[in-house]
Amino acid sequence: MRFSIGIALLALSSVGGVVLPAQAQKTKSAPFSYLPEQGEDRYNQRVPQKTLALADGSGFVILAHQSGSTYAVERYDTDLKRQWSTTLPVAPGETIEAFGRSAEQAWVVVHHADESGQNLTVQPVALSSGQKGAPVVLLTAGTRDRRPGVRLSPDGNRLLAFGYATRDEQVRSMQGTLYDQKLAKILDRTYDFRDQGDFFSPNILLANDGTQYVTLLGDGMKKLTARRYPPTPDRVGVATAIPVMGIPVGGTFGGQPITIRDAKFTLQPDGQLYAVALCANYNTGDLSGLKAVRFDFAASQLKLAEELPFAPAFLAEVSKATGAEVKKLADVYLGDIFLTEDKSLVVIAERHFEEGGPELPVHARELYLFGYSPFLTPTWHLIVAKDQVAPPIDSYTGIGYRAAIFGEDLQLLTLEAIGGKSDLYLRHVQVPTGVISAPQRLKLNVANDQQLAYVKDFTAWLGPKTIIGVSRPSKKSAALQLNEVKIKP
Repeated sequence: MRFSIGIALLALSSVGGVVLPAQAQKTKSAPFSYLPEQGEDRYNQRVPQKTLALADGSGFVILAHQSGSTYAVERYDTDLKRQWSTTLPVAPGETIEAFGRSAEQAWVVVHHADESGQNLTVQPVALSSGQKGAPVVLLTAGTRDRRPGVRLSPDGNRLLAFGYATRDEQVRSMQGTLYDQKLAKILDRTYDFRDQGDFFSPNILLANDGTQYVTLLGDGMKKLTARRYPPTPDRVGVATAIPVMGIPVGGTFGGQPITIRDAKFTLQPDGQLYAVALCANYNTGDLSGLKAVRFDFAASQLKLAEELPFAPAFLAEVSKATGAEVKKLADVYLGDIFLTEDKSLVVIAERHFEEGGPELPVHARELYLFGYSPFLTPTWHLIVAKDQVAPPIDSYTGIGYRAAIFGEDLQLLTLEAIGGKSDLYLRHVQVPTGVISAPQRLKLNVANDQQLAYVKDFTAWLGPKTIIGVSRPSKKSAALQLNEVKIKP
């Protein structure tokens, strides 16, 4: 097994064979109106991506919170010219649940709650003109019911709204309704969990064709399970085949009880389902390692990768990268999972934490990158050191990272102050080898005054050399701007 390691420092990569960064050129900027949102959970945003590239390459659409009672959906072309802006009023008791787009429409899903009940309503907006279509109520629920949810397929052609049936605060089943791109109902379906015992965590992923993947953390947070439900209605009198695949990743190892601390399932562009899990010692809480699984329903095969242990040798690498002795891993959470065209897998995790209370600053520290071969063999890992701090009111709005993959080029974007220059920095990782470039400054001169200066929710790639973002320059009295940055080859 080939396995290599690397450590990336703030100013220069220390990995052998450093890739020299390309030069950035800020080509255009435009005024941008945005009012920060104060949701009930600043760690789990319901709409973490508010800029969506259009499928035909003609530009992008944005969802912006402009006042306490209004949002706007706006379309821009590749020259940063606004094509239209459509206002969406939001009444008291309403919050935005989801934002997506198909080839023809943008979707804004609104959750409404009052003393009479809850509902999810989708507002379609035509991409060609910005004209609003008739809103459609996707699902209703009682006032005491658990908050319903919605999933949009990656291409935006399918929507699934779902509610929960609970007993003693534990989910016993979910009821879903699947819609097509015209918001016509395709099917109703019940997902039954009566066989799951008393403690498990369900979720749903939706494929472009409407196939539903129900994912479960079960067996006392030791097992990863996935069920596949077809995109067609059940036939009366005919049992629907529901393939199920599962594998334990926790249990007793070396006499120690190991459970899942954090897990993430993703449906990749090739249609295969992957899952990764950060496991921890149940008694001590220390993270013990990373496990990755591929669920190949088409071949009825399940592949569990060799565990990446957070052993003393790995902790020594973390200590070297961060410049501080690390005896155990804590506050590390899973971020993105990427699959390259040749089926290599990259998993990204990040350490972030509060100083000690809701009124104290928040921190986002080093990134952990793990590379796997197409056979799901661990091949390399990187520790990318960074030190980001934000005031509590901003939370993780501007710190953390954004990432995208093009071919075998993984791009990482962060807001940092390096060498006394506060800016957005871009790093490139060669996925086959794990070689990382030195950080490349995008020369936006982002303000560094503990006020809102960068909103990463609006960061999006229009291609491998074009990045859209919202930031505030360091000039006095400057406001937020919408930027298009083109990377010179």
